[in-house]
Amino acid sequence: MKVTKSEDEWKKILSPEAFSVCRKNGTEAPFSGKYYDNKSDGIYKCICCGAPLFESSTKFDSGTGWPSYYEAVEGAVTEIKDMSHGMIRTEVRCSSCDAHLGHLFPDGPEPTGLRYCINSVCLDFEEK
Repeated sequence: MKVTKSEDEWKKILSPEAFSVCRKNGTEAPFSGKYYDNKSDGIYKCICCGAPLFESSTKFDSGTGWPSYYEAVEGAVTEIKDMSHGMIRTEVRCSSCDAHLGHLFPDGPEPTGLRYCINSVCLDFEEK
């Protein structure tokens, strides 16, 4: 089920930084997010709607300063061609609420070779 809210409703439930990143396609500074170095076992969820996005077992240290995963929970994210900032990239959004999460790159580890580079501020973590 799709989660939809007005801009004012999102502003009331999200921190200013989460609103900027999730709803306005911003980016947090590298190495500043609370989850880039998290090694606990659990599931990463969308900060906006609570949908499960990434299992901790798929997280790896990419050295970029953002949490990185080689695989998303099936059906959890939508990939969109992003041609902003003079680059061609793949934007990653929450399939449930359309929150901007980060970008997808083809330079991750096996078994997928993918790197979902995700802003910590877009995530909530539920420890197992």
